[in-house]
Amino acid sequence: MLKKLTLAALLALAYNAQAANVLVVLSDEHSLDLKAGKTYATGFYMNELMQPVKMLLDAGHSVTFATPNGKAPAVDKNSLNVMFFGGDQAAMDAHQQLLDKLRITDPVNSPVISLARVEQQGYAKYDAIYVPGGHAPMQDLLVSESLGKLLRNFHDANKTTALVCHGPISLLSAMPDAKGFTAKLAAQKPVKAPHWTYSGYKVAVFTDTEEEASKGQLGGGDMKFWPQDALTAAGLKFSKAGDWQSYMVTDRELITGQNPASAPAVGAELLKRLAH
Repeated sequence: MLKKLTLAALLALAYNAQAANVLVVLSDEHSLDLKAGKTYATGFYMNELMQPVKMLLDAGHSVTFATPNGKAPAVDKNSLNVMFFGGDQAAMDAHQQLLDKLRITDPVNSPVISLARVEQQGYAKYDAIYVPGGHAPMQDLLVSESLGKLLRNFHDANKTTALVCHGPISLLSAMPDAKGFTAKLAAQKPVKAPHWTYSGYKVAVFTDTEEEASKGQLGGGDMKFWPQDALTAAGLKFSKAGDWQSYMVTDRELITGQNPASAPAVGAELLKRLAH
């Protein structure tokens, strides 16, 4: 019995030694400012968050959730649709139950921490970053100085950063003047891409044609700019598959996915990186 217990303990130690700690970064914002003073209630897309998170947890990895200010994020109600789970109601229910169990959106009991707290802990604590989509990252993550500092650190350390759908817009936070750059985009003024952290990187992101097809969700409002145009203007090399098809791009430490359907592929690639 003693030998069996000792072997089990050794196996557990070996398993835990391979476990990684992934930082999942979400937006604090529950709405997106549109043109003409309009707003759109949004947040993260449930499948884009929970499909990779469930994959990570099922593989034995640890997940820490963070937002710039440590506020509980919101789920975009448009994402609570079985079509984002391949029409599989049981799969959607399983992911919804895990979301409820984790209490991420609970305004009182959410485990979410601030990015300032992440920095205090030390970036070395984390092995990878994951940023899901939904429109909310276009409100705050793209100009978050604390996120930009984190992304530059991971880039310099060659540690995996994965983003999907609207999540890749968050890369702009690593620019020298993200606020000035995005303000010019919103005002439709000419922009010049500086040489910066992700200059020349190949990326996927929610496409202009997918944005056009989704405009009805905005209640007649218009976004100030679209992520494909913003990343292209910033000097990244954009590519895509057909609308709504799963598509993922990897370039050095960076993993990006095009749309909600791409979340499982991004999660699988993230798991592959963590296994090495």
